[in-house]
Amino acid sequence: MKHFSILYIFLLLFLFSATGSSQENTDQQQEKELETPLEEQYQESRQEKEGKPQPEMTRWQMLKYDGASALGGLKHAYTQPFKWKERDWATFGTIISGSILLIAIDEPANDYFTNQSEGVPHIIKESGFRFGKPLINYGLTTGVYALGLITKDEKIRKTGVLLIASATAGGILQTVSKTLVGRARPTAEEGNLSFRFNSSEAAYHSFPSGHSILSFTTAYAISKQFDNPYIKGGLYAVGLISPISRLWSGAHWLTDVVLGVALSVVIVDGIDNYLNKKERYVYDSKKFKIKWDLKLGAGQLGVVGRF
Repeated sequence: MKHFSILYIFLLLFLFSATGSSQENTDQQQEKELETPLEEQYQESRQEKEGKPQPEMTRWQMLKYDGASALGGLKHAYTQPFKWKERDWATFGTIISGSILLIAIDEPANDYFTNQSEGVPHIIKESGFRFGKPLINYGLTTGVYALGLITKDEKIRKTGVLLIASATAGGILQTVSKTLVGRARPTAEEGNLSFRFNSSEAAYHSFPSGHSILSFTTAYAISKQFDNPYIKGGLYAVGLISPISRLWSGAHWLTDVVLGVALSVVIVDGIDNYLNKKERYVYDSKKFKIKWDLKLGAGQLGVVGRF
């Protein structure tokens, strides 16, 4: 229990690392950015060479630039707690209090969700399980980035970078935390306060839920590219299938899942704020705005997005 308390506090510190981003953004709004995005440098170089047209960034240059952006976002996610202000510490205190209350209902919540499991279609539970698997999740995130790289679409590239950096930040944290904390899963039948510090046994890798982190990170990062609240809500719902499926299967406690989802939100927000603040990507948001239309026809019914 002593070891868990230390690791639990550490995880909560990281969980709210993005809260420092809002204050930091306010402080730095008064400062002029000295960094010039690589894309802008290429635009300026065209004007400097007697008006002669110069080639755009090659895909290799884009790949190197985006790699640096992803690494910068990853570093930002892990260093934010060291820049907290008084308001951030107050928020942290509130979260600790809420988490203590949530731990109190872990076992009743587990009974409730496992009792509902038999009535849930197998395809939903299986989809939730697979969507949170690293292989499938990273296949999707790298696929999004590859599309942006192939088409040289800056907005899709940024979305891919956000997905990769966020999934990596959350994935590393949950992998390390699971082993160090060693919290027993509900299926171990030892209660929600049973721990085996630094355990290699899968039965003691409950905290936090890796499926919840990966699935909701993906859904939340993609949702940030849309303004339509219905599309956002739909993506949130898809992202929550995996966390809830872990409760149905009794693989995690409610606190494992809820903190996993919350961790996804603050990681994505923090890295997205970093990319925006540093102006790593400066596309015209109106130019790339997606318009959604309902397509009806003979034997056809669907939604079409136009870039």
